[in-house]
Amino acid sequence: MDVNKLPKIVLFYPLFMGGGAEAVGLWILEALKENYELTLFTLTDIDLDKLNSMYGTQLTKDRLKIRVVFDVRFHRLIHFLVANNGLARMLLFHFLIRIFKKHCSEYDLPISGYNATDLGGNGIQYIHWVKVIEGNALAHKISDFSLSSLKSNLCLVNSLVVGETVKKVYGCESKVIYPPVVLDVQDIAWESKENAFICSGRLTKAKEPHRVIEILKQVRDRGFEIKLYLTGGGGGTYAVGYQRRLYKTIMENSDWITLYQNLPYAEYVKVLARCKYGIHYKKEPFGISIAEMVKAGAIPFVRSQGGQVEIVGSENEELLFSNPNEAVEKIASVLSDRSKQESLKAQLKPRNNLFSTAKFKEEIQQAIADYFATSI
Repeated sequence: MDVNKLPKIVLFYPLFMGGGAEAVGLWILEALKENYELTLFTLTDIDLDKLNSMYGTQLTKDRLKIRVVFDVRFHRLIHFLVANNGLARMLLFHFLIRIFKKHCSEYDLPISGYNATDLGGNGIQYIHWVKVIEGNALAHKISDFSLSSLKSNLCLVNSLVVGETVKKVYGCESKVIYPPVVLDVQDIAWESKENAFICSGRLTKAKEPHRVIEILKQVRDRGFEIKLYLTGGGGGTYAVGYQRRLYKTIMENSDWITLYQNLPYAEYVKVLARCKYGIHYKKEPFGISIAEMVKAGAIPFVRSQGGQVEIVGSENEELLFSNPNEAVEKIASVLSDRSKQESLKAQLKPRNNLFSTAKFKEEIQQAIADYFATSI
């Protein structure tokens, strides 16, 4: 590495289609833009202004080179295939890895912002969950994928839960750097908020929004006049059948459920800001939407196993449930006790500092500085 020039860093991130992992990838670049020469490797070109407005970054093309595999003419096709066909997604991602590996020697440090992967040499990988990239024999042939190369990377993870899983699956130690929550919400008084729950995420069976409806319906049956705001979208063609059934349930309960589908981020924040409560059924590796609820001043109810426990705090047992029946009991208990609500709000507020963009930037910068210090 030439000490007279800025070190060259290249980030692997296959496609920008929304989500917490995408925010992490962009904020890695934001954290490093002043002290390194940055390149982003991706399948299709990106609208940097739009991504900046969504995630609060201030990236510019004079500080970030973008290397794209497919011409803009193929943009819609690539996005459609990745969203709707698992095999096509895997093959396209490994095609990108193949090209990435050919060029990785041009950089001082390769980083994957999209989970564990073969970077073609020692690098850093930010892992949201395990076995996302690897596992398909045909795809491995395309990229000449090396599991030993994957295991040689320095691992950063989004939660202690993922760190433990990385150790079991890859045999690698890891460092937790919690994702940044970029939410900027109004400070609305509790009394001015609606007696409403928000549930955010893709409208897919895996996220189980139908479970949320079932739970809150039972809470309403106990006399609590609560509303539910579902915000989400996506899922591709494989989710159509599930979404059809979900839409039917929402219509049948339209007096208390409102669906906001594919909201612009600023509009989503407005909905979130006016909700007193949040709920999320799926066990998550982290759960960025839950961290957003906490930052917005909502009280979120979540599963008692998974990375989301690290967001609300294991000590806040009133918010953790292992099954739907327990969820109903705990929600009803909190809704009927104003002092308990005030106590939970006070306990949750300091946890915002765990997920700030400033903390994320500082920890990423230190991880990269340590990497270069030990690799020279």
